[in-house]
Formats: sequence, C-alpha cells, structure tokens
Amino acid sequence: MNEQHSAKPHIKVSDMTMSYGDFVIQQNLNFTVNHGDIFIIMGGSGCGKSTLLKCLIGLKEPSAGAVSFDGEDFWSSDDDDRLAMKRKFGTLFQSGALWSSMTLAENIALPLSLYTKLGEKDIAELCSYKLSLVGLAGFDDYYPSEISGGMNKRAGLARAMALDPEILFFDEPSAGLDPISAKLLDDLILELRDSLKTTIVIVTHELASMFSIGDNSVFLDAATHTQLTTGNPVELRDTSPIPDVRNFLLRGEPNELPDKGKSK
Repeated sequence: MNEQHSAKPHIKVSDMTMSYGDFVIQQNLNFTVNHGDIFIIMGGSGCGKSTLLKCLIGLKEPSAGAVSFDGEDFWSSDDDDRLAMKRKFGTLFQSGALWSSMTLAENIALPLSLYTKLGEKDIAELCSYKLSLVGLAGFDDYYPSEISGGMNKRAGLARAMALDPEILFFDEPSAGLDPISAKLLDDLILELRDSLKTTIVIVTHELASMFSIGDNSVFLDAATHTQLTTGNPVELRDTSPIPDVRNFLLRGEPNELPDKGKSK
C-alpha cells in the first residue's frame, strides 16, 4: 500500500461523458488520480472501462467534460501540447502488443529511436536496463514467440517504460496469466511504483489484484451509465453502502480475499 505518496492530483476527470454516436457509455464521471496512486478502473462487462482508458490516453475524445494532467486540460490543448503530454504516458495493452518480428530489445528500442536523439549504443544499454527492471535481464535477443505469456507481459511493460513515463496505463495486465504469473506481475507493479514513483492506472476485473495493489478506484456501472463510487477497493468491499458495489467485490469468499500488503 502506498501510504506515503503525495496527495497532489496527477489526473483529474471532470464531468466527463463518453459516447458512441447517440449511445452514452458513461456520463458525469468525476474522479482524481493522485501522484503515486495505483488507481483501479473497475466494473462489470460492458460498463465502459476500456473506453475510459482510451479517453485517458488520448485515443478517444470525450463527448463532454475534461481530462487534466497536472492541471492542464488535455483535450482543449493544441496538438503540440497534447503530444508533449502523451510522451509522459506509457501503455501496456492486454495483448502486450509486441512486434513479433522484432526481438525484445528491438521492441523497446522503437520508441527510443522515434522520440529521442540517443545513439545506438545508448539505446541498447537502456533496453537492457529496462528489461532488467522487469526481471528479463539477458533476454534482449529473444523474440516474443520464444518466451512465456507472463514474460511477454513483462516485456510489454519494459517497452511501456522506455521513455521514463510519469504515468503507466495497463489494460487487463493479468488477462491470460496463471495465478502465479499474475501475482508476480502485481508484485512487479508495486515495486516499479515504489522505486520509480510512477502513477499507475489499471483496468482489471481481477479481485486479487484490486485488493493487493489498488490505492484508489472508480466503479463504473453499466445500468446507470455513470460511476457509483470511488475509493480504496478493500474499504469499498468491506464498508460500501451500495449493494451493487459490494456484490461485485464479494464474488469470492471474503476470508479468502487478500488485504493490501499481504501479497508482499
């Protein structure tokens, strides 16, 4: 649990509406992600979690409202300012999204080659360093097809960190992983947040991850097309007065669900 991080807002969503044509996915979204948070976007299937992530990373413009990073409104900024903000993001998509024809080092080198003026030697050293951060030291020349699913997720994370982002966005990082690999990925996310002081936003439906690493969250509801609550996932599980929220978070046996810190 991140008890010592600053309470300074890093991301602020204000009165946001997301829609496809006339169909409203979510409306009246208001929440804040503080610097150093591990923030969980949760809710049932079809509630708009992935759409919200797209709005946060600049892939989809909201129908109304604002997304601000350190007080700067993303969607009302000009193209150059938006690009500058996006370079502070790193994104790990559900599939890992690695290029299969490239080695792990080449995958990580791609954003470094595109967005920095570093030479080949410096880029190679940075790639090795990023891989070591995620427990893949020595795997520079391996191809994605030559390593396991969990290792691919970690390699995708290394690429997401290539440009030293201030914010990391994860879309279902544990999807397709066995419980042990998922637990190792959760531990890695905690270590990276604590060591690099990165803000992390995660879309997930995995209860164990929500409770073991989440500091804060927003709960999206598909029926009402808006958020029902925000807060620490463990506290929401134990004390929320909203039946739909507690039912969602109590899908397993309560005494088998890990509290924060027990997974470390």
